[in-house]
Amino acid sequence: MISLVLVSHSARLAEGLAELAGQMAPDVPIAGIGGLEGALGTDFAAVHAALEACEGEVAVLYDLGSARMTAELAIESLAEPDRAVLVEAPFVEGAVAAAVAAQGGEGLRAVIDAAVSAGTRAEATAAAEGCVLAERAGFTAELVNEIGLHARPAAALARAVAGLDARVTVTKGGQRADAASVLGLLGLDARKGDSLVVTADGADATRALEAVRGLIESGFGES
Repeated sequence: MISLVLVSHSARLAEGLAELAGQMAPDVPIAGIGGLEGALGTDFAAVHAALEACEGEVAVLYDLGSARMTAELAIESLAEPDRAVLVEAPFVEGAVAAAVAAQGGEGLRAVIDAAVSAGTRAEATAAAEGCVLAERAGFTAELVNEIGLHARPAAALARAVAGLDARVTVTKGGQRADAASVLGLLGLDARKGDSLVVTADGADATRALEAVRGLIESGFGES
């Protein structure tokens, strides 16, 4: 299992993001390290200790420039620096995407790729809304679980399509989200009783649609 270390200038930001990502990836070790003696800043010793405490490979994300320098020094100071990789990705979106990939059992390279691509998914989805799409297979389903498409169901849906050769889109009203993007799905603000239109194309489109339909109709195991 890949571990994540999130380095921020703010203790509250680091801890909150670790909590958010942890909700979507409960089995992934995630440490949020931020602040410096009750103030904003980054603590080399704390980051180094968090890295040392991780077993196996580690993906390290950071918020701003000096946090990067702190993380780099902490990685270089490890007995086995090659097991930790500094990831150039959006802090919030990247951390969530990396956590979901790690929860799905992906290796370090795939976890890094998920984090890096997180920042472009929303742009790609927004661009697609302005295009005329080819005819795609799909279905319409009603959300039946009490809380709707909140963090855990969104993560489950994203994991269901991860690794498949298919692009899956979930639409609610006039809003559209890439099913592989947890944050995009959360942005739909879909609640119990809302109808979702799910479409897919690609070699694994049928498999992807079956997986997504099963999750929605089962209430993501919550209903």
